Amino acid sequence: MNDVIKPVKLGLAIVMLSLFSGVGMGVSFGVSEDMYKSYVSDNVAKYPDVHDAKSNSKIWRYAQRAHFHSTGIAVFSLGLVILTMFSSMSVGLKSRTSTLIGLGGLYPLSWYTMFYLAPSIGRNAAHAHIVTETFTYIGVGGLLLGMTILFLNVFFGLLIDDH
Repeated sequence: MNDVIKPVKLGLAIVMLSLFSGVGMGVSFGVSEDMYKSYVSDNVAKYPDVHDAKSNSKIWRYAQRAHFHSTGIAVFSLGLVILTMFSSMSVGLKSRTSTLIGLGGLYPLSWYTMFYLAPSIGRNAAHAHIVTETFTYIGVGGLLLGMTILFLNVFFGLLIDDH
């Protein structure tokens, strides 16, 4: 089994970290949801010029989206990495493909970044922040590229290992 899993270990590790992160957020919400909400409301009160009446609830929703996306993307990415593991790609391409799929786990960090930044800089500024956009583009781009490579291999017989 080790020889089969070895090419996808990095992608699998990234996916597992995303899954642990999402589950950890859910647990922390259950243990201390008030702490998250206080972080938002206290900072929104400090910077009223960049907020409106909807800011508290919308910013809290960013944290929830980080949790939902982290667990959701990780679960289907786990399946894609397993499919990559058994695909007909070369060992090197399996490794790169699973890593790209695993990078999808960065996308939920864009929601967490917005949650973290928005109370002090405003929702629009947090959404357009360089860190938020970097997580978004690398996460979504990596996931889509990895899925495309896997799709081409599984459904069109392309990128097959000839050895």
